Amino acid sequence: MSDFTGKTVIITGAGKGIGRACVELLTHRGARIVGLSRSQADLDDLAAKFGATVISVNLADNAAARAAMKKAGLADALINCAGTNVLESVIDMTEEGYEQVLGINLRAALICAQEFARARISNGGGGTIVNVTSIAGHRGFVDHVAYAASKAGLEGATRVMAKELGPYGIRVNAVAPTVTMTELAAKAWSEPSKRDPMIVRHPMARFAEVDDVARSIALLISEDAPMISGAVLPVDGGFLAV
Repeated sequence: MSDFTGKTVIITGAGKGIGRACVELLTHRGARIVGLSRSQADLDDLAAKFGATVISVNLADNAAARAAMKKAGLADALINCAGTNVLESVIDMTEEGYEQVLGINLRAALICAQEFARARISNGGGGTIVNVTSIAGHRGFVDHVAYAASKAGLEGATRVMAKELGPYGIRVNAVAPTVTMTELAAKAWSEPSKRDPMIVRHPMARFAEVDDVARSIALLISEDAPMISGAVLPVDGGFLAV
């Protein structure tokens, strides 16, 4: 089990789901957490329970996202967990839905990564980034057109980041979880007609829990993964393998 004592980790979307699981896990392993979220109630809870430094920000606002990352300061790792979804088909996709999903899932992640990398390079380099993507970037799911585009786009950007930032000693990877039991996933997969056919496509016969994903992220930002960069790690119980 990797120890993060003395390390500072910035986590976007820290208030809920995978982000919150990362806060809890990494705090227990010694890390200092800087959590970004737009929910003040969630941030207050993170500060009270885990001693996290918290920053309230709407990452859909480009200038606010940059300001929040500058306020967060220099860190050893960035975990881009912030995400959203609007369930729309190709035919019914709206401009508002597209902008909301791409703005949070892709553009905000790129801005946060850019500011993190600039700070690291100014301080001599090093550090690591993990972007949370999805198996939706690899397989087509009904009503997930903008979501799939955002996650596939972030995987492509992850590879570019790994290539461009590698010379500065910055590693960049992504995790691609299957359906993970968050509030967001519950909305999309609560109906048995959607859930049951999906479950049977998983060799491990279950969806992921948030802690499953957090542990995989912890591995990628740890010193146990010194030569892993530019990788997209499926956290999917074998879904993409069959």
